[in-house]
Amino acid sequence: MVEARVHRALIAAALLLTSAQIISAQSGPADAHFALVRPRFDASHSMETVAYLDRYVRWPGNAGFDSSIMHVVAKLAAAGYVEKSVAKSSDRLTYRIERYPMSRPAWEPLDATVAITSGGKLTPVLAFATNRNMLATNSFSTPASGVDAELVRVNAVTPAALDSAHVKGKIVIADGRLSQLFMLAVQQRGALGVLAYSMPKYTQPERYRSSIQFTSVAYDSSKSAWAMPISYGAREQLNNALAAGPVTLHVVTKSRFTNPATELAIVAEIRGSVLPEERWVWSAHVQEPGANDNATGVGTLQEMARVAADLVKSGKEDPKRTLTFLWGQEITETDRYIRQDPERAKGIRWGMSLDMVGEDTQKTGGTFLIEKMPDPSAIWTRGEDHHTEWGGSVLKEDRMTPHYFNDYVLQRCLDQAKGTGWVVKTNPFEGGSDHTPFLTAHKPGLLLWHFTDVFYHTDGDRKEMVSAGEMKNSGIAALVSGLTMASADGPTARAIVTELEHAALARIETERKLSADTLTRGGSTAYESHILEVWGAWYRDALKTADDIEVGGSSDITKAAIAASVKRVDDATARAIANLKSSTNR
Repeated sequence: MVEARVHRALIAAALLLTSAQIISAQSGPADAHFALVRPRFDASHSMETVAYLDRYVRWPGNAGFDSSIMHVVAKLAAAGYVEKSVAKSSDRLTYRIERYPMSRPAWEPLDATVAITSGGKLTPVLAFATNRNMLATNSFSTPASGVDAELVRVNAVTPAALDSAHVKGKIVIADGRLSQLFMLAVQQRGALGVLAYSMPKYTQPERYRSSIQFTSVAYDSSKSAWAMPISYGAREQLNNALAAGPVTLHVVTKSRFTNPATELAIVAEIRGSVLPEERWVWSAHVQEPGANDNATGVGTLQEMARVAADLVKSGKEDPKRTLTFLWGQEITETDRYIRQDPERAKGIRWGMSLDMVGEDTQKTGGTFLIEKMPDPSAIWTRGEDHHTEWGGSVLKEDRMTPHYFNDYVLQRCLDQAKGTGWVVKTNPFEGGSDHTPFLTAHKPGLLLWHFTDVFYHTDGDRKEMVSAGEMKNSGIAALVSGLTMASADGPTARAIVTELEHAALARIETERKLSADTLTRGGSTAYESHILEVWGAWYRDALKTADDIEVGGSSDITKAAIAASVKRVDDATARAIANLKSSTNR
């Protein structure tokens, strides 16, 4: 009976606390961590890693991928992480290299050239030295001296168009998907090789005429053929040559297959001192040939691991939960980490992907983005919410994942942006990176990235397009986000709840205004009210998930604060809907 009265008193006290009072007690739940991380984060270390990885076309199992993995391992060892197999029970900082047999050979491009041959002279079209994406993954080598063959153009990548062109023994050029052209022309009709143009508009191919996006074709050792995506400039050059008469191309390709091959991955951890089975997980994928994508993620995460190690070794930080750092193949490594140990997976509380976190926004045209977990903006994308040119589909309401994580990470990024000029934006959920395995496993997962990028997946994505400042801002915000959650106490949890409530109230008011405007243009009151109901419910349920922030479980006062915030959000939602309905009756 006494406990019940105490509990009711706590709830009453929480209801009386205003948001302003809570904030005055703790203005920033992560302030202490920022003060420790900011002076220690050295983006030159991240840039060193970017420069190292930028030397290679990194696909799992090839020499460049493996060398990049070992580069990170050396950095971890230098930072004080101990290899797991020799670590003592007292070692909190450990790492291990995981090895997985690959079902297919590993592929590595070495060289390639395309030239028009006429009268014994060669007119260059493409060269690997300047267009290292020009050779599609799984392409085989030509004879060392190359091949000479007639070039034929087809206006559609269809069986009929290819049959009428009699492509056997020839080189085929077309606009469209390279993999489909390779299958129809090479695998089914005996063409020697194919060239395909398919550059998305956001890469501005008419301006960046030499850009080529990497792509792949099916591995086919029986054909031992090759395929090439081509640039806007190469397409124009070849089309003009064909318009003047028959064209013969001289093509040289050189690649290496490794079989059997092994995929490498790294798992580094700082063991939690109180609840080591609970963990925050960061991931950054190594594969792909780009600097922004994703040498910046690798380099930023590596520096985050170094700073975290320094703080723990010096006694400045004592994470109560475990901090985990993953490097490997995109999606595969993160998914594997989650799935391969069900007991370990139970303790994963948060997941964050660092993918393209270092773009020089002045050169690439992109901006820093937090891709949110599915919230109602992925259903009703309006106002300040926008999908990127990468693209996103409209989600259904049953795909929503209410959680405090979206607004929590956004606020940490905004904390870092204060006084730095860092531009921080969000986009509705789109998928396609290492955050998706977390969501699939019903874990909160977010993506830190940049877009739109005119050099996305192109051979223009080199280290010159990388900003040390963007990596520093991204890395500090990401590391502080994890350190704060790893050791969250009651005041920290309640401050985060207050932040979330403020975000909820602001969103409800924004949506009310948007809906009111829609009604002036003939919208449905019932439909617009439903949008407000969904947003209110999303934030109500997001607030309830905050029960897991406090290490060891929420105290009664934290539970009371959550309940009070839920009530205020519910009340605000009801008022917004009532206001909307009353405006239509005036």
